[in-house]
Amino acid sequence: MTAADQQLEHRWDQLHTWGPYGLLVVSSVLSILAGELMAGPAEWYAAGALVVAAVALQLWHGPRRGRRTPSRRGTVYYVLRWVISFALTWLNPFFAFYASTGYFDTDEVVAGTRRQRLGLFATIVVVAGAQAGGLPFHNPVQWVLFGVMVVANNALLMMIGHLTQQEEQRSRDRAVTIAELERTNTALQQVLDENAALHAQLLVQAREAGVADERRRLAAEIHDTIAQGLTGIIAQLQVVANTPDPATAGEHTRRATELARHSLGEARRSVQNLAPVALENDGLPQALKKTVAEWAERTGVRAEFTVAGPTERLHTELSATLLRIVQEALSNASRHARATRVGVTLTYLGDEVILDIRDDGKGFDPHAARERTGTGGFGLDGMRARAERIAGSLTVESEPGHGTAVSARVPLVRHDN
Repeated sequence: MTAADQQLEHRWDQLHTWGPYGLLVVSSVLSILAGELMAGPAEWYAAGALVVAAVALQLWHGPRRGRRTPSRRGTVYYVLRWVISFALTWLNPFFAFYASTGYFDTDEVVAGTRRQRLGLFATIVVVAGAQAGGLPFHNPVQWVLFGVMVVANNALLMMIGHLTQQEEQRSRDRAVTIAELERTNTALQQVLDENAALHAQLLVQAREAGVADERRRLAAEIHDTIAQGLTGIIAQLQVVANTPDPATAGEHTRRATELARHSLGEARRSVQNLAPVALENDGLPQALKKTVAEWAERTGVRAEFTVAGPTERLHTELSATLLRIVQEALSNASRHARATRVGVTLTYLGDEVILDIRDDGKGFDPHAARERTGTGGFGLDGMRARAERIAGSLTVESEPGHGTAVSARVPLVRHDN
């Protein structure tokens, strides 16, 4: 129950507790002021005794604390009060104010629907008799007026009762609606908790799968860069060992040295990519901006980075995945695309994060590449696997001579605080 409901209930308690006393006082004061309606001292004494009896009856019934349940004791109280009010209105019609208390609490003190209706009708008779000039009647006009008042009071009570029932029904409907909303909110909270647990489980699985993915990536890196570089160095040194010409030997030695430096650089880059060190002190946008700038400076290719939408602090695994996708895409662009311009765009779009990497390089046929390798290329498959492990997707659009566009879409998962 809300505070407003409690306050309203308290006011009803006060009305039911002190209302009969107040109406009895009003009736007594009006009866004294209209003293000529009393025939003699006997009526005055009788009225005084009945007033004292009414007060004693209210004290016996006790104050109202919360909504009462109809009982035999309540029925006796109602009947005795009606008898006292009938006698008082017989002595003076102004005591009809006190008699009207029977309208307020019939459903709370009288047991049984039929008895409640009978009690209300008895109260109507007393009030209508007072409105017609007071009992006993002395001429036919009063009887006619009495009948009219009975009908009018009964119609008024029926209308009030109907409105009260409608309001109670609305209150019950509101209570049912509130209960249903509470159940819905509880179910929704459970779903949200389950989704949070699934997200956490997904990220744990992504971390576990990341080890195998890194091994595959490093295997490809070693095969494509370091192993090939070492093979080239061995070939150059074999030429040096088999040639008597110092000039030829010096040239091949120089080439072997350059291959060694390049292989050393590739080894350092591979080791650096084992962990997203760029994210240690920066958020994803700052890390991507630095990565793109460093790549452009290293390769001499013009590269631009753009952020769209309101930035969010992403989960660490999500940021690391997107950063590595960009690193892989830039590595492919520098090794295969022969691009002169590269654009990287990070877009925050509602509950998604979209990463686009575009270049104007020589492009390729994705279907033909898949048929040749059976997978579509280790780099692309690696990027796609990274995106899929965090419930995302990766698409590649390319055509020979028209560049390549890589787009990764992943769900937006905020950083755990």
